[in-house]
Amino acid sequence: METQLSPLSVLERVQAAQNRHDLEAFLEGFDPDYQSEQPIHPNRAFRGREQVRKNWSAMLSSTPDFHSEILGSASEGDTGWVELHWSGTRTDGTHFEMRGVTIFRVRDDRIAWQRLYMEEVEEASAGIDATVRNLTHQLPQEG
Repeated sequence: METQLSPLSVLERVQAAQNRHDLEAFLEGFDPDYQSEQPIHPNRAFRGREQVRKNWSAMLSSTPDFHSEILGSASEGDTGWVELHWSGTRTDGTHFEMRGVTIFRVRDDRIAWQRLYMEEVEEASAGIDATVRNLTHQLPQEG
């Protein structure tokens, strides 16, 4: 069976369930053999919808006001790209915030494969000069 919904329609359906905290409806948006890749963190890769259940059950229970916002999106064929902002307050009172991009492929109106580039927002991170110095092991040149 070919995909009938556009990748962005599938993603919007999944996101709506996520924002309602409806774990079962959320999981319906993923292929049973879903493949997750996180290229920046290769040890986080996994296969299977049951790991999605485990991950998002923990996320939604630890962040009762979890909210996902689509900041931008595009699609071509069975592949979609989306920029996301996730936020909320954890049960311990700490702020939760992640931003990033995911690239995903849809099969049979479900997300079959996804590459996630999501990172926690660092409120107190190093500035650009310190970051360049860390990346290059030298001081940035004066402009």
